[in-house]
Order: sequence, then structure tokens, then C-alpha cells
Amino acid sequence: MSLKKIITISAVAVISVLMIYGFILINKIFSANTKFEEKEVYVYVPTGANYTDVKKILAPYIKNFDNFETVADKRSYPENVKSGRFLLKKDMNNIDLVRAMRSNIPVKLAFNNQERLENFAGRVGAEIEADSLSLMKAIKDPAFLKENGFNEDNVFAMFIPNTYEIYWNTSAEKFRDKMIKEYHNFWTPERIEKAKKQGLTPVQATILASIVHKESVKKDERPRIAGVYLNRLRLEMPLQADPTVIYALKLRDNNFDQVIKRVFYNDLVMKSPYNTYVNIGLPPGPIAMPDITALEAVLSPEKNDYIYFCASVDRFGYHEFASTYAQHTINAKKYSDWIASQGVTR
Repeated sequence: MSLKKIITISAVAVISVLMIYGFILINKIFSANTKFEEKEVYVYVPTGANYTDVKKILAPYIKNFDNFETVADKRSYPENVKSGRFLLKKDMNNIDLVRAMRSNIPVKLAFNNQERLENFAGRVGAEIEADSLSLMKAIKDPAFLKENGFNEDNVFAMFIPNTYEIYWNTSAEKFRDKMIKEYHNFWTPERIEKAKKQGLTPVQATILASIVHKESVKKDERPRIAGVYLNRLRLEMPLQADPTVIYALKLRDNNFDQVIKRVFYNDLVMKSPYNTYVNIGLPPGPIAMPDITALEAVLSPEKNDYIYFCASVDRFGYHEFASTYAQHTINAKKYSDWIASQGVTR
């Protein structure tokens, strides 16, 4: 066999081997390598995790882990593991998988209508890596409270209901710091001035807004209710807000899951800083997380001469308002008779 023929055969053999290797490599890189049926799944890599941890996390979702590792090694992923929340899509190839594991996807965290700080911490702790206990500790940190002018009773006023983008692996302290930043963003000089005109600080405005929020779900009625309570504050009358008594009952029983539809006389004389029937002025902290419409109602209340109001039996969800106690007595009896006819005992 001639030398030329030997060289030709050798060259063909080498090319064939290279083609086969190239095909194998391309297959490893570009072939779909997922084994879940959903269109997409999220995987969570905790803070401090290493590549061994990641392999365990990804094992249920990747079809051929050897192929994934080949690409991961070439792209230096094992030395550059990131913690966070990562999106995997069905039929991703290995390059896409490695790329996905480098792109931390934020959580869209929405919260409103939380009744107290503990519930709020549980709500947030279910969405991010920090648990409710670490969140409570960070929020109630004495140095943080002092620096920002809060105390343990009123720090719940710091949280403005909205939808926020938060990285899943955000620490409790960083979450808290983001929330105080959002608080200051909300309380612009214009809003602070509006609160001042009502004789309130931002925290006091939030506490009053929490009562307004609980009194009515009707957003168009909230400015009128806010006006009534502000009238009472100016007259140094007790607010006599049933939602504060309900909050005090739940706090006393340490049971915020109970449903209380009716308040009785014995409840009204209960000793509690949250009972606005026996205490003049605002309670020490919010009784709920007020939404923006309740806050705006307090900042821009209806100017009226009403002092009293009670639930309406003609327009459910709304209230009947009165400037005199005599008219209020008529309205209140009408409601009391109706509620008794419904058999509501609590």
C-alpha cells in the first residue's frame, strides 16, 4: 500500500473520529435534557449551597446528568454556584440549563390585609428563604426600631401593601431594609404634610387608617369614616371603634383565626390598650395592614360634622351617619334589632 493511500485512509479515519466526537459533543450540548412534564419549574438553591447540593436539587429534573455535568464543567459552573430561585423550562438543553442556573429570578411578593406582624412574617416567610422567626427578630431589632422611630407595638405601620420584586434568597435583614426604604418612598413630603394637617404623624395616620380599613370595605365610604374619627380625636372623645375591641379580644385569647361578628357590652369595658371605648386617642399600633385607599382616606378625609355611625341595614356594607346622639340611637337600635333577628351570637 502506497504512502499516499495510507495517509488518505488515516486522514479519513481521523475525520470520522472527529465527526463522531463532534456529534456526541453536540448531542450532549444541544439535546433536550429535562425529565419533567410541566412547561416550567422553579428550583431553589439555599444560601451557602455547593455544587454537590445543587446536583441533589437538580436530580429530579435532569434526564442525563453526565451530559449536564460535561457542559457545566466546561462553563465553570461548579466553581460558581449561585443561591436563589431559578427557572427551568421543559426541553431545555444543557447550555440553557447551565445558563438558567446562573439567572436568579425574583419573587413577586404581594401582601395586603394582614392582621398583625406575626401573620405578615409568616406570609413573607412562605415566599422567601428567610423564615418567619428570623424576620420577626430582624424587624423587632431594638437598634433598628430606635434608628427609625418605631417600637414593637407600631412597627407594623412600616409595611406598605403592594407587589414587590424580592430575590428568594434575600436575608431577613435585607428584606427589612428594603421595606423601610419603601416606607420612606411612600411617605413623601406631600403625604407627611397632609398627615400633619390632620394632627397626625405618618405612624398615627397608619394606625387610624387600619381602623378605617376594618370599618368598611367600601372604598368610597372610607373618607367619610375617616372624617368621623378625626372629629372625635379633635373633640378628645373616645373613638369607640368596634374593630379595635375585636382586635383586643383576639389578642387576649391569642387567637386571630376566630371570627367575631358581634361585640357585646362586656367586651366594651375590657381592659386593653387597644380598646378605644375605654381609652381616648389611638391604640398603640395598627390593628391591621391598611390598604392605600384607607391611608389616602385619612390623609384626605371628608369634611363633615358627623360624630357617630353604625352599620346600615338598608345598604349592606355601608353605614348610617349621625351628628347627634339621638339620631345615632335610632340608627343603632335599627341595626341591633336586625342583627338579633339574624341569630348572630358572636
